Amino acid sequence: MSDAPSVAARADLAGVVDLFEWLTREELSRALSELAFKQRAEIDEAAIAAAIDLAVAEYALVPAPPASLSESAGGADATEPVDPTDDADADGVALAVGPAAFPSLPADAEDLPHILDVPDRDVDRELLAEAVVERLSADAVAAIGANDAARLEVLADVTYDIEAWAPVDAGDVRERIVAELDG
Repeated sequence: MSDAPSVAARADLAGVVDLFEWLTREELSRALSELAFKQRAEIDEAAIAAAIDLAVAEYALVPAPPASLSESAGGADATEPVDPTDDADADGVALAVGPAAFPSLPADAEDLPHILDVPDRDVDRELLAEAVVERLSADAVAAIGANDAARLEVLADVTYDIEAWAPVDAGDVRERIVAELDG
């Protein structure tokens, strides 16, 4: 049995983010720590970071460019998200629910908006979708360059997911991936 976070864990991560529209990695980590505390479970920061990393790698969560994000004024923990293309602190990168997510709420998650006290937030889905397609294309090029068939299989699935998630066409990326896998 693998020590990797489960699909259910990724769905729960997406569910927590979905409660707020977007969260920084730091806020998501804090939310998961609060849930663990409420459930009287041990907090494993390394496991939380690994679960977030996997959710991002598999497009259940996606880095959101600051231009796609908005939040109302106020809130004790108002934050300025970091551009995911900068070499900035990864904890400040905003994450939104991605095309490969099937969000679900973990136990006690309904209390998180009161615990975290973040302002109302919104995501411009069109701008987010454009950024995700660009990332998908770059990831496909990198996987092709690395001759990583397993990664290409994941990305091929994401090309279908993204078309159901947003009004975008990932056909060119999919064709390139499939040609590489079949070649």
